Amino acid sequence: MSQGIVRTAIFPVAGMGTRFLPATKATPKELLPVLDTPLIQYAIDEARAAGVERMIFVSHPSKSAIERHVLDDVDLRATLRKRGKARLDRALKSAAIDEDVHDVIFVMQPEPLGLGHAVLCARDYVLPGPVAVILPDDLILGPKGCLSEMIAAYPTCDSGHLVATMDVPRDEVSSYGVLSVLSRNGAVIKADGMVEKPTADAAPSTFAVVGRYVLDSTIFDALAGQAPGVGGEIQLTDAIAAGVPDIGLSGFTFSAIRFDCGSKQGMLAAELHLAQQDPAFDAVLDRFAKSRSDAIAGQTIPLAHRNGTATALGIVFPSG
Repeated sequence: MSQGIVRTAIFPVAGMGTRFLPATKATPKELLPVLDTPLIQYAIDEARAAGVERMIFVSHPSKSAIERHVLDDVDLRATLRKRGKARLDRALKSAAIDEDVHDVIFVMQPEPLGLGHAVLCARDYVLPGPVAVILPDDLILGPKGCLSEMIAAYPTCDSGHLVATMDVPRDEVSSYGVLSVLSRNGAVIKADGMVEKPTADAAPSTFAVVGRYVLDSTIFDALAGQAPGVGGEIQLTDAIAAGVPDIGLSGFTFSAIRFDCGSKQGMLAAELHLAQQDPAFDAVLDRFAKSRSDAIAGQTIPLAHRNGTATALGIVFPSG
C-alpha cells in the first residue's frame, strides 16, 4: 500500500455521450457547458487546486476538440487581443493548462471497454505513487474541491483505495456502487467491500460511490488481470473490490454539492444552482419561478412566437 503523494490525475473522457445525443454527435459531452464553462474545465480546475503534477486524458480519436480546449491556443488569444478583447484573452489563458507547470498527456481508448480499461490505458504514463481518477460527469462544487479534501485525508485513512461517497436515498442505490460499511470516523468511512448497483433491499448501506478516486498504484495490476464484468466491460469497481483484503478501502464524504451531469436532469440542476449564485440571472429565475407558480394555478403562460417576437420565460428576443 503506497500512502505517497498523489502526483497524477486520470480523466476518462472517451465515452460516446449517448444520453445527450444529438448534441454529442459532433461535440464531446465533456465540452457541454454548464452555463458558460465546459464540464471538463471544472474537472481540470479541481485537479489543479489539488496540486497534481500530471494530467492524463484517456480520450477517443473522434474527440480531438477536448485537446484543443485543454491546451493553450496562442493564435486565438492573439486574435482576441487585436480585436480589443483582452478580458477574453486572459480568461482563455487562465483556463488552459500551462504546460510549463503541468504535464499533459493524451492517451487513446479506441474501443468502449469500460471505465477500468480506460484507467488501465493510462498505466504507462502515471508518475510513481497513488493516482487520482476524476470523472467529469460528476460535477462537484464547493469552496474546497473534492479531490483536495480526499488527498488531504488520504494519509490518515489507513486504506490504499479511497473513493468519494455520498449518502443517497435507499430507492436510488441501484444506480451506484455501494459501500459495505464497517465503521465511520468523521468524513472517512472504513469499508470491507463494495456492491455494484444493488437492489434497495440488498444494498449493504446507502453510501454510494461517485466519480472521484484516489487509488493505490496496485490498481493497474488488478485491472490488467480483471475479467470483464457488467456489460462485458472491465469495471473499475471490480478491481477496487478485489484489492480490499490486501489494500483496504475507505469512502470519503466530501463537503461539496454533487451533480450527475451525465444526465439531463443533473445538468439542468447544475445550471440552475450556478445561475442562483449570479445576480445576472435573477430576472430569468424570478420569471421562471412565477411562470411555474402560474402554471400550477392553471393559468396559460405564452412561450411561443407572437407579434413578431419570440418570448421565453418573459424575455423578448428580436425575431429573425
